[in-house]
Amino acid sequence: MNEEIENALHREGLILANINKRVVAFFIDEILLSFLLIIAISDSFSNAKTAEEMIILTNNFMPEYLIMGIVYRTFFVIQYGATLGKIAMKIRVIEITTLQNPSFLCSLNRAIFHVISEIFFYLGFLWGVIDSSRQTWHDKTAKTLVVNA
Repeated sequence: MNEEIENALHREGLILANINKRVVAFFIDEILLSFLLIIAISDSFSNAKTAEEMIILTNNFMPEYLIMGIVYRTFFVIQYGATLGKIAMKIRVIEITTLQNPSFLCSLNRAIFHVISEIFFYLGFLWGVIDSSRQTWHDKTAKTLVVNA
């Protein structure tokens, strides 16, 4: 990690969140988003007669699901510095330059690259495991860090 960033974190008493907390927060958020999708398309599900029809129906709503995730992550990171999963795990997102909650553009960038990391077989998330500052692709592009709250 950059020594200047490390010094700033130390000076402010901030500690990088561990990967385990981030993984649990990710799953909490995914469960919440999936639950919202199921509620949104429950009427259509009730008309599906086979498992294949349900899979096709779910796939048809994938663009809406991805947009819902981008809006969810952008809104919560701007407002609270964390999604509901991160709040539950007591971690938050900060901009590297300000050590504060990310701006709108920063949060939007982070949310979009979060989806891109998912599309590319979660490689962007795996990057966070080997990175010294635990930055995933979406953290790197948005210039953010995830710290303990």
